[in-house]
Amino acid sequence: MMMTRFTRWVGFVNRNKIVESSKNETSFRRKTYQVKMVARVVDLRSDTVTKPNEAMRSAMAVADVDDDVLGFDPTAQKLEMEVASIMHKDAALFVPSGTMANLISVMVHCEVRGSEVILGDNSHIHVYENGGISTIGGIHAKTLPNNVDGTMDIEKIVKAIRGTDGELYYPTTRLICLENTHANCGGRCLSVEYIDKVGAVAKEYGIKLHIDGARIFNASVALGVPVHRLVQEADSVSVCLSKGLGAPVGSVIVGSKDFITKAKRLRKTLGGGMRQVGVLCAAAYVALRDNVPKLSDDHRRAKMLAEGLQKVEHFSVDLSSVESNMVFFNIKQTSKISPDRLCEVLQERGVLAMPASSTSVRLVLHYQISDSDIQFSLTSIKGAVEQILTDGTKNGAIVQNMLSVAQTVAV
Repeated sequence: MMMTRFTRWVGFVNRNKIVESSKNETSFRRKTYQVKMVARVVDLRSDTVTKPNEAMRSAMAVADVDDDVLGFDPTAQKLEMEVASIMHKDAALFVPSGTMANLISVMVHCEVRGSEVILGDNSHIHVYENGGISTIGGIHAKTLPNNVDGTMDIEKIVKAIRGTDGELYYPTTRLICLENTHANCGGRCLSVEYIDKVGAVAKEYGIKLHIDGARIFNASVALGVPVHRLVQEADSVSVCLSKGLGAPVGSVIVGSKDFITKAKRLRKTLGGGMRQVGVLCAAAYVALRDNVPKLSDDHRRAKMLAEGLQKVEHFSVDLSSVESNMVFFNIKQTSKISPDRLCEVLQERGVLAMPASSTSVRLVLHYQISDSDIQFSLTSIKGAVEQILTDGTKNGAIVQNMLSVAQTVAV
């Protein structure tokens, strides 16, 4: 199952140290340990690990700023206007994170507490955002199965919609949420035809459509469809700038002017209003300006990586599922390799990766990964597999010898 991607292991490099921490938001228990010095580190944990480049740092240093809570930060306004224009929406709002962007969007559409939102059972909003729509928004989640391509069956969506005629007993459906690309389904892209159909259903039943577009630009590039066309039927979209695009911080919500007015009030309520936020928006603007054309290279390298992994005897990869910048590979049941152990050995060899489940590993490409990094990673992965299997054989022999000695002594 891909849905456990963040629950076991996360690390980050700090010179010659790796900090290992649980992703459990309630504990943040951290453990530091020494690892072998490596001359090279290739970080494939996520596209959120990129470092601000020189152009971003320069833009941050000279950013024209003011108080954005009061509505006067010119650099924030510039970024918001640009994203709104690209998406062909009326207005936009910069927020600190994708989680806040989705929470605000869902809450604006579901102003009546106890409202219901239809979303995928493997969606980021449902799985990884701490249940915020229910704990903070008082909104009921009606989950439907995500298909392997990230979609939900249209027929099931229609059947799940509940109107006000049953409000004495049931929550009223006010929103449908889609995710594009769909992370837990391997970065699969939702087609414009599918989104249009869901949008038509939403309009027919008088409900809203929100798209979690954390990697919507990846979807646009992979499908060859302008990003504004992908979100044409959406009433709101959350656009993450710190994933595929490589900005250090931030997401932007787009929608109607009335929607954004309400969103701005909720941003303040949730503690997301920031003062001279233009310092962050300046870097995000550079990412938006410079890095969209680089996404096709990320996708090409993801396929290159997947094809290399497919050649490893102990792995299986669904090459057809590699549509954007993510690669999930399964470790065959006949192998004695665990994802945790593989990632542990890989970090000693200079490659950082994340277990996706008890049988699979997730790798994510970004603009700071080169063709050479892909070859280095494949070589390191093959070496890690050999090391684990060799160590396992040696340990098995040692145990067998100990048992033999014990039996001899007993006799």
